[in-house]
Amino acid sequence: MPYIPLEEHLPGITGLLEYRKDTAEPIRALTQTLLRGPSTLSPGERELIATIVSHRNECRFCSTAHTAAADLLLGECETTEQIKKDLSSAPVSAKMKALLTIAAHVQKSGKAVTTESVEKAKAAGATDLEIHDTVLIAALFCLYNRYVDGLSTVAPTDPNFYKGLAERIAVGYNRLPQGYDHLKKH
Repeated sequence: MPYIPLEEHLPGITGLLEYRKDTAEPIRALTQTLLRGPSTLSPGERELIATIVSHRNECRFCSTAHTAAADLLLGECETTEQIKKDLSSAPVSAKMKALLTIAAHVQKSGKAVTTESVEKAKAAGATDLEIHDTVLIAALFCLYNRYVDGLSTVAPTDPNFYKGLAERIAVGYNRLPQGYDHLKKH
Protein backbone atom coordinates (compact mmCIF):
# COMPACT_ATOMS: atom_id res chain seq x y z
CA MET A 1 0.00 0.00 0.00
CA PRO A 2 1.44 3.38 -0.97
CA TYR A 3 2.63 5.65 1.83
CA ILE A 4 0.76 8.62 0.32
CA PRO A 5 -2.64 8.72 -1.40
CA LEU A 6 -2.24 7.88 -5.10
CA GLU A 7 -4.75 7.16 -7.84
CA GLU A 8 -5.57 3.45 -7.48
CA HIS A 9 -5.69 2.91 -11.25
CA LEU A 10 -2.13 4.23 -11.70
CA PRO A 11 0.41 1.85 -10.15
CA GLY A 12 4.15 2.40 -10.02
CA ILE A 13 5.71 5.60 -11.24
CA THR A 14 2.67 6.72 -13.23
CA GLY A 15 0.73 7.40 -10.03
CA LEU A 16 3.66 9.37 -8.64
CA LEU A 17 4.01 11.41 -11.82
CA GLU A 18 0.32 12.24 -11.76
CA TYR A 19 0.56 13.17 -8.07
CA ARG A 20 3.08 15.95 -8.88
CA LYS A 21 2.62 16.94 -12.50
CA ASP A 22 4.99 19.88 -12.06
CA THR A 23 7.93 17.64 -11.12
CA ALA A 24 6.76 14.97 -13.57
CA GLU A 25 7.23 17.27 -16.56
CA PRO A 26 11.05 17.49 -16.40
CA ILE A 27 11.30 13.83 -15.37
CA ARG A 28 9.29 12.76 -18.42
CA ALA A 29 11.23 15.10 -20.72
CA LEU A 30 14.60 13.74 -19.59
CA THR A 31 13.39 10.15 -19.91
CA GLN A 32 11.97 10.82 -23.37
CA THR A 33 15.25 12.37 -24.52
CA LEU A 34 17.43 9.60 -23.13
CA LEU A 35 15.32 6.56 -24.03
CA ARG A 36 13.53 7.66 -27.20
CA GLY A 37 15.51 10.60 -28.54
CA PRO A 38 18.13 10.38 -31.28
CA SER A 39 20.88 7.93 -30.34
CA THR A 40 23.23 5.38 -31.84
CA LEU A 41 21.80 2.96 -29.27
CA SER A 42 18.42 1.54 -30.24
CA PRO A 43 15.41 2.10 -27.97
CA GLY A 44 15.58 -1.63 -27.13
CA GLU A 45 19.23 -1.34 -26.09
CA ARG A 46 18.42 1.65 -23.90
CA GLU A 47 15.55 -0.30 -22.31
CA LEU A 48 18.08 -3.06 -21.53
CA ILE A 49 20.04 -0.51 -19.49
CA ALA A 50 16.85 0.40 -17.58
CA THR A 51 16.11 -3.30 -17.12
CA ILE A 52 19.47 -4.35 -15.70
CA VAL A 53 19.56 -1.44 -13.25
CA SER A 54 15.96 -1.92 -12.10
CA HIS A 55 16.47 -5.68 -11.78
CA ARG A 56 19.61 -5.26 -9.70
CA ASN A 57 17.87 -2.66 -7.52
CA GLU A 58 15.11 -5.22 -6.98
CA CYS A 59 12.44 -2.73 -8.03
CA ARG A 60 9.70 -5.11 -9.12
CA PHE A 61 7.54 -2.51 -10.89
CA CYS A 62 10.38 -0.93 -12.91
CA SER A 63 12.15 -4.21 -13.63
CA THR A 64 8.97 -5.84 -14.92
CA ALA A 65 7.89 -2.75 -16.90
CA HIS A 66 11.23 -2.21 -18.61
CA THR A 67 11.75 -5.92 -19.23
CA ALA A 68 8.41 -5.92 -21.06
CA ALA A 69 9.35 -2.77 -23.01
CA ALA A 70 12.75 -4.19 -24.00
CA ASP A 71 11.15 -7.48 -25.02
CA LEU A 72 8.62 -5.66 -27.19
CA LEU A 73 11.23 -3.42 -28.81
CA LEU A 74 13.69 -6.28 -29.36
CA GLY A 75 10.96 -8.63 -30.59
CA GLU A 76 12.00 -11.43 -28.21
CA CYS A 77 12.39 -12.12 -24.50
CA GLU A 78 15.58 -14.20 -24.28
CA THR A 79 17.91 -11.20 -24.11
CA THR A 80 16.34 -9.57 -21.07
CA GLU A 81 16.22 -12.82 -19.16
CA GLN A 82 19.84 -13.57 -19.99
CA ILE A 83 21.19 -10.14 -19.00
CA LYS A 84 19.49 -10.61 -15.63
CA LYS A 85 20.92 -14.11 -15.13
CA ASP A 86 24.41 -13.87 -16.66
CA LEU A 87 25.39 -10.78 -18.59
CA SER A 88 28.57 -12.38 -19.93
CA SER A 89 26.58 -14.96 -21.93
CA ALA A 90 23.78 -12.62 -23.06
CA PRO A 91 23.04 -12.49 -26.80
CA VAL A 92 24.18 -8.88 -27.23
CA SER A 93 27.23 -7.32 -28.84
CA ALA A 94 30.51 -6.90 -26.98
CA LYS A 95 29.79 -3.16 -26.94
CA MET A 96 26.40 -3.68 -25.27
CA LYS A 97 27.91 -6.10 -22.74
CA ALA A 98 30.48 -3.44 -21.86
CA LEU A 99 27.84 -0.71 -21.60
CA LEU A 100 25.55 -2.92 -19.51
CA THR A 101 28.51 -3.67 -17.24
CA ILE A 102 29.00 0.07 -16.77
CA ALA A 103 25.27 0.41 -16.00
CA ALA A 104 25.60 -2.38 -13.42
CA HIS A 105 28.54 -0.53 -11.85
CA VAL A 106 26.49 2.69 -11.66
CA GLN A 107 23.69 0.73 -9.96
CA LYS A 108 26.14 -0.13 -7.16
CA SER A 109 27.73 3.33 -6.99
CA GLY A 110 28.95 5.96 -9.40
CA LYS A 111 32.39 5.34 -7.99
CA ALA A 112 32.15 1.66 -9.00
CA VAL A 113 32.64 2.68 -12.64
CA THR A 114 36.31 2.16 -13.42
CA THR A 115 38.77 3.37 -16.02
CA GLU A 116 39.07 -0.27 -17.06
CA SER A 117 35.31 -0.66 -17.68
CA VAL A 118 35.21 2.55 -19.71
CA GLU A 119 38.28 1.54 -21.73
CA LYS A 120 36.74 -1.89 -22.38
CA ALA A 121 33.58 -0.20 -23.69
CA LYS A 122 35.62 2.09 -25.94
CA ALA A 123 37.66 -0.86 -27.22
CA ALA A 124 34.37 -2.59 -28.09
CA GLY A 125 33.30 0.44 -30.13
CA ALA A 126 31.33 2.52 -27.63
CA THR A 127 31.46 6.26 -28.20
CA ASP A 128 31.89 8.84 -25.46
CA LEU A 129 28.25 9.83 -25.95
CA GLU A 130 27.07 6.23 -25.57
CA ILE A 131 29.10 5.88 -22.36
CA HIS A 132 27.72 9.19 -21.09
CA ASP A 133 24.14 8.22 -21.86
CA THR A 134 24.56 4.76 -20.33
CA VAL A 135 25.75 6.29 -17.05
CA LEU A 136 22.96 8.87 -17.09
CA ILE A 137 20.24 6.31 -17.89
CA ALA A 138 21.57 4.01 -15.15
CA ALA A 139 21.68 6.85 -12.62
CA LEU A 140 18.21 7.99 -13.65
CA PHE A 141 16.78 4.53 -13.14
CA CYS A 142 18.38 4.32 -9.71
CA LEU A 143 16.40 7.48 -8.92
CA TYR A 144 13.18 6.02 -10.38
CA ASN A 145 13.63 2.71 -8.53
CA ARG A 146 14.07 4.54 -5.23
CA TYR A 147 11.16 6.88 -6.01
CA VAL A 148 8.80 3.96 -6.77
CA ASP A 149 9.89 1.77 -3.86
CA GLY A 150 10.49 4.64 -1.43
CA LEU A 151 6.81 5.56 -1.59
CA SER A 152 5.70 1.90 -1.68
CA THR A 153 3.78 2.17 -4.94
CA VAL A 154 1.70 -0.73 -6.19
CA ALA A 155 3.34 -3.24 -8.55
CA PRO A 156 0.66 -5.28 -10.33
CA THR A 157 1.21 -9.01 -10.58
CA ASP A 158 -0.72 -9.49 -13.85
CA PRO A 159 1.75 -9.82 -16.78
CA ASN A 160 -0.90 -8.34 -19.10
CA PHE A 161 -0.68 -5.05 -17.24
CA TYR A 162 3.02 -4.80 -18.15
CA LYS A 163 2.39 -5.78 -21.77
CA GLY A 164 -0.03 -2.86 -22.07
CA LEU A 165 2.39 -0.55 -20.30
CA ALA A 166 5.20 -1.69 -22.63
CA GLU A 167 3.08 -0.78 -25.65
CA ARG A 168 2.60 2.73 -24.26
CA ILE A 169 6.23 3.35 -23.29
CA ALA A 170 7.58 1.80 -26.50
CA VAL A 171 6.05 4.83 -28.20
CA GLY A 172 7.40 7.28 -25.63
CA TYR A 173 7.49 8.60 -22.12
CA ASN A 174 5.42 11.73 -22.60
CA ARG A 175 2.19 12.09 -20.65
CA LEU A 176 -0.83 10.98 -22.62
CA PRO A 177 -2.62 14.14 -23.83
CA GLN A 178 -5.95 12.83 -22.51
CA GLY A 179 -4.47 11.78 -19.15
CA TYR A 180 -5.09 8.35 -17.61
CA ASP A 181 -8.73 8.30 -16.56
CA HIS A 182 -9.43 5.80 -19.35
CA LEU A 183 -7.44 3.24 -17.32
CA LYS A 184 -9.94 3.34 -14.45
CA LYS A 185 -11.95 0.15 -14.01
CA HIS A 186 -15.63 0.95 -14.12
